[in-house]
Amino acid sequence: MSRVKHPQWSSLSSLFSCCFRGSDQPEITYCHENVSVVTVLEPTLPMPPAQELNSMFTELVDELDLTEEHRAGMFALPAEKKWQIYCSKKMEAEENKATSYPEFYTDQLKSMAARKTLLTLEGEEGQDRHKIINDLKTALRTQPMRFVTRFIEVDGLSCILNFLKSMDYETAESHVHTSLIGCLKALMNNSQGRAHVLGHNESITIIAQSLATENIKTKVSILEILGAVCLVPGGHKKVLEAMLYFQKFSSERTRFQNLLSSLDRSTGHYRDEVDLKTAIMSFINAVLSQGPGETSLEFRIHLRYEFLMLGIQPVIDKLRSHANVTLDRHLDFFEMLRNEDEALMSKRFDVGHIETKSASQMFELIKKNLNHTEAYPHFLSALQHCVTMPYKQNSTTLQYWVILDRIVQQLVLQTDKGENPDVALLEDFNVKRIVHMLAKENEIKQWKEQADKMRKEHQNLQQRFEKKERECDTRNKEKDDMMETMHKIKDKLEQESKNHKQAKLVVAELSAQLQQFNSKCFWNLVPPGPIPSTSAPSISPPRPPPPPPLFGMAPFAPLPGASLGAAQKKNIPKPSSPLKSFNWSKLPESKTEETIWMEIDDLNVFKVLDLEEFQRMFSAYQKPQPHNEKQSKDTEDDHAFAKKVNELSVIDGRRAQNCNILLSRLKLTNDEIRHAILTMDEQEDLPKDMLEQLLKFVPEKSDIELLEDHKHELDRMARADRFLYDMSRINHYQERLQSLYFKKKFAERVAEVKPKIKALCLASKEVVQSGTLRQLLEVVLAFGNYMNKGQRANAYGFKVSSLNKIADTKSSTDKNITLLHYIVSLLEEKYPKVAAFSEELQSVPEASKVNMAELEKDINILRSGLKSVEAELQYQQAQSSQGPVDKFVPVLSQFITVASFSFSDIEESLSEAKELFAKALRHFAEDSYMLPDQFFGIFNNFLTAFSEAKLDNYNIARRKEEEDRRALMEAQLKRDREARIRKTKASVKGEDSEFDDLVSALRSGELFDEDLSKMHHRKRRRHNLVDSSRERPVTKLNQ
Repeated sequence: MSRVKHPQWSSLSSLFSCCFRGSDQPEITYCHENVSVVTVLEPTLPMPPAQELNSMFTELVDELDLTEEHRAGMFALPAEKKWQIYCSKKMEAEENKATSYPEFYTDQLKSMAARKTLLTLEGEEGQDRHKIINDLKTALRTQPMRFVTRFIEVDGLSCILNFLKSMDYETAESHVHTSLIGCLKALMNNSQGRAHVLGHNESITIIAQSLATENIKTKVSILEILGAVCLVPGGHKKVLEAMLYFQKFSSERTRFQNLLSSLDRSTGHYRDEVDLKTAIMSFINAVLSQGPGETSLEFRIHLRYEFLMLGIQPVIDKLRSHANVTLDRHLDFFEMLRNEDEALMSKRFDVGHIETKSASQMFELIKKNLNHTEAYPHFLSALQHCVTMPYKQNSTTLQYWVILDRIVQQLVLQTDKGENPDVALLEDFNVKRIVHMLAKENEIKQWKEQADKMRKEHQNLQQRFEKKERECDTRNKEKDDMMETMHKIKDKLEQESKNHKQAKLVVAELSAQLQQFNSKCFWNLVPPGPIPSTSAPSISPPRPPPPPPLFGMAPFAPLPGASLGAAQKKNIPKPSSPLKSFNWSKLPESKTEETIWMEIDDLNVFKVLDLEEFQRMFSAYQKPQPHNEKQSKDTEDDHAFAKKVNELSVIDGRRAQNCNILLSRLKLTNDEIRHAILTMDEQEDLPKDMLEQLLKFVPEKSDIELLEDHKHELDRMARADRFLYDMSRINHYQERLQSLYFKKKFAERVAEVKPKIKALCLASKEVVQSGTLRQLLEVVLAFGNYMNKGQRANAYGFKVSSLNKIADTKSSTDKNITLLHYIVSLLEEKYPKVAAFSEELQSVPEASKVNMAELEKDINILRSGLKSVEAELQYQQAQSSQGPVDKFVPVLSQFITVASFSFSDIEESLSEAKELFAKALRHFAEDSYMLPDQFFGIFNNFLTAFSEAKLDNYNIARRKEEEDRRALMEAQLKRDREARIRKTKASVKGEDSEFDDLVSALRSGELFDEDLSKMHHRKRRRHNLVDSSRERPVTKLNQ
């Protein structure tokens, strides 16, 4: 049985050497197991023709996945060399055919893991099984990347881990264990395999579990893997978790106890002992200085203290005797990093050195820093509770101190985000949340009170600011309206003055001509005598007609109270106390004649009524009556109620309740409301919505009569009753309120009407003046005459509503394409300006929303409102007595002046809009009764359909372009697929040694060289500041 002397890639390197280093024939050597003679293998088959040989050699070179330069060199070889290389490669492939597939190794691993022990296999079978694992390790390092990928796909990692997990003691101490760890190390030597190992849930913990072995080489390999994982992002935490798992697996007191025992134990073999101790120290330095240890001083001190508690310092002092350069480098780094951290801690407390073994010194430092601070009482409290903890030596007492130790550890280590850099010793222990929960209650209460106070102040300031802002806005609006009105009046006056002057000149000219003509006639007809002088009558420009009668707003109803006729009073008994009112509709006496009411005499009923019971049941005083079964409980309620003043309420209960709700929202007293109404709300205390609600609670005639009867009991009136009574004392309260509401709403209503009128004017002009729209209609007319036959053909025009029927004509080839799509594409190609016709119809969408009936209704409301306000203004001007607070006349006089002019401007604009719209209808030969929303709605719908068709055409074109591009790409991919497969991924070769480099740098200590040089530099800088006697000597550092 012969086998190839070198592995696959070794043979390839020999091939390359023969290709590029010389012209000698390549020697493909084989050795036999029992023969030490090496023979040269010559091809036994005849060489095929040149064309066939080149084809076969091309397949071989493609499998080698060489660079272009090396490929060219291979093809430049003579035919004999090509044939020799081809034959040797094929023989090698036949020899390793069975072991070149990852499935072969996974099956073998599963078979070996199923056995109790491998040592029971004797002879050749046991050696072959051991060789298989070594071959797997070699294949993972030397085979192409596709081998590693396939090994991962067939779950080869799980096979290795399961083998490690189920390994018995004999196997764990054998070379098989070492080779399996080597397989993992080889798998992690590229990025894909390393990511797969780190992504596995149990991989690192199972690797750490193997530290239980006594095999030094195995343990060294494991420590190198774990140390290198600490350098990989996200690996440090996994290593700490794995060591915690190993602590439980090996039933040890701490997670690093096994490592410290191995570090201190002597094996008797210098080389193996140095290798193991170097690996342990490199792992310890990696755990201390990497991960969170790179930035967190607290984490390094926390983790180093765990090693110091296990007695690492005396062991380090003893390891100096080995005098090994690599080991000393790791020892120097450990001690230098410790000295550096202790110096930083000393600097924090402003002392020369902190002796962490001295409890009294640490206590004095803490006391010094906390003294005279708010934390000092809590420090004393913690000490007092520590003193009172049980002191008898038992397991329970120990656990108390363990809990306290772990709590303090997590207080120090946990980040602000609640993350633990080390394995969480206490689950669900969030320091930030607990600190927040333990905040001082008095501070929270103080902050809450302060916040409430500031919130109230803010609300008050906000209300005042909003009030002043509303007042300022109103004043600015009135000012702007006044200025605009003055400018318009000024322009009109100037125009009228100019017309007046022209009229005077014309009149003077006509008078002169008339006088001259008359004088000629008189000289001929009238006898001599004095001629009476004539003066031309002065012609003044006609005054504008008064506004037409208003409608849309109900005229102000006069205040109830004036009786139409004196009715005969009945002799009705008077109640001893006020009663609730009965809200009925009273018939006047004149309407009761010859009705059933003439036959009814209600006075007879009073003879049989129990009026006292009735008064008790329906008294106006709202006092609840206690129930007999709850007499004992209600006694206290009656006593509390007796302290309150009995309220008098005579109006309807539901009406009173709604009125109270309104007043509570208004947050004004009756006097403030009265003042706001009299001053026409100069301070903007009454928003428009509140005025609208106040109009619903105008005192009625019946309310006024009832309230007048009880005006001597004002102090006992309910809030709603008192409000209605106070408002009824205002002269023309309802008319004032309606006038104020109309004044506040006038600008808003004008602002709603003006844009609609403006949109009508602009849209009417746009559709008439648009040239692109005219060209579009030409195109549509042409298509229509071309497509139609019979009576529909030979048209000179069409209704604009036909525009929205264009999309109903679908294509015969594609039902998704309509005539509108075709017209859009045609316009974009032939008439690009016409395709953008919507830019000339900017106001059409807004005009399509204008309802003429609603618009005229809004204008009629303004007209009738102005008429009512003018009537009330005339009434108030006729009143002789007006208080100093009453500003109705001056405010409304100014308002009427501005509002009347604004309204006349709106009426003129509306007339202009109607004329323009009628012109647009005539322009398109539409019916004169068509409304704006119908006419412009047709154009708006067409604009929408046109833009949607344009978007559809764009999407269709884009999909077609994408399909064409995809077809071209697929064709290109199909042509280049074979060439791309042959190309070498340079990144694979670049990553092959990445993990090995980490392991090598960690083993040699080169990883810490930069940190050591920095520490030397800092040590020299602070040499004069730190007591050198406090630092531990580093024996090999300066050698």
